[in-house]
This record gives sequence, structure tokens and C-alpha cells, in this order.
Amino acid sequence: MNTMTTIQRMAGIVLLAVITTVTRGAEPLYQNNFEQTEVGSVPDDFLVIDGQFLVREHESNRVLELPGSPLESFGFLMGPAQKEGLAVSGRILGTSRGRKFPTFAVSVNGVGGFRLRVAPAKKAVEIVRGDAPLVAVPFEWKSGEWTLLKLQLRKIEDGLWKVEGKAWREGQPEPDGWTISWDEKREPPPGRPGAGGSPFSGAPIWYDDLVVTAAEESR
Repeated sequence: MNTMTTIQRMAGIVLLAVITTVTRGAEPLYQNNFEQTEVGSVPDDFLVIDGQFLVREHESNRVLELPGSPLESFGFLMGPAQKEGLAVSGRILGTSRGRKFPTFAVSVNGVGGFRLRVAPAKKAVEIVRGDAPLVAVPFEWKSGEWTLLKLQLRKIEDGLWKVEGKAWREGQPEPDGWTISWDEKREPPPGRPGAGGSPFSGAPIWYDDLVVTAAEESR
């Protein structure tokens, strides 16, 4: 076995381990690691709301790239549309430049739905509805390292929904419980999961291993 074959096989094992971690305990309803998408395009089943998202090669792996300019907020939708009962997860990598930081998120319930957003300038991860932050907890983000995010929305009872999220750095174990949550009394709209970001640092943001599953009961 030559050196290149060995490296490729090791990379495949690592990628499988990452996907298993992100989707543990649930059968995927949708997943995309961009390996089957042509470089310079986006998956056919994506709905790009805004932004010049394109698949790129990165370290022998394909990722979805959001360019470092313009400095606005962008996003895309994927997977099935539901009002409740879905979870979305993925890996996202952003880079700071000086005192400028990106923000990035995964989301449920379409364009105006809930987002789990990493806000490095605030040293926090937030749950946001539309453009309105609802709750935040401290989070130590590392520039240039992959961050894993997971967000879900489930109905608790009539007139009450719970939004739950967690974020952790690649190489660390997934937190056993949800690290941030929000009780929502307004009925959420149906919509597709998605992801997005704001490259305020001027550096690209990369996305990989996006997965949609059924929401799980809290542990």
C-alpha cells in the first residue's frame, strides 16, 4: 500500500468518526459532506438564500466555502421542512483577523426561524430567532479550528416548544447534555434547516458534514 493510499484511508476513518459523533443516536434524514458535489458548485438540493457559497477542496477534503467578502450575513437551507421535531448539526471553521471575528450558525424553521450562533467577539454561543438574540452562554471559540454545532426544536406540550443547542471544538467529546436552551411559547413556522454566517473578519467560512435528524429527547 503506497503512502497516498494510506493517507486517504486514514482521512476516511477520521471523517467517518466525525460524522458518527455528530449524528450519534439518530438516523439521518439528510446529510451532506460535499464529496459528491462538483468543485465550484453547490448541491442541487440546497436553497441558497444569499451569498456566494461554493464547494472547494481543502486538505484532500471538499467543504462548502463562504467567501470572506462582502461583509454581510448569508445563509442556505437544506433537508426536509417541518414545524418541529428536527435537529441539525455540522462542522464550521472560521478565522479571526486582528480584532475582527466571524459569526456562524446552524438553523431550523427556515429564514426567520431559530439559529444556534457562535459569536466569537462576545465569547458566547447564542440562540437567536430571526435577528433577535434570545439567550447566550459563554463559549471559548478557537480561530482556525473546526467547531461542531447541534441545534434542535421539539414540542413539549400545547403552546410550548423547547429549543436546545450545544457547541464544542473538534477533538473534544460532545457534551452529554444541551449547553443552551430556550422555551418558546410562540408557534414556530414550518421551514427547512440550514446554516450560514457573517465573514466579518474578511476570511472565508467553511462548512462540512451537515446532518439533519429527528430531534431527540433531552438526556
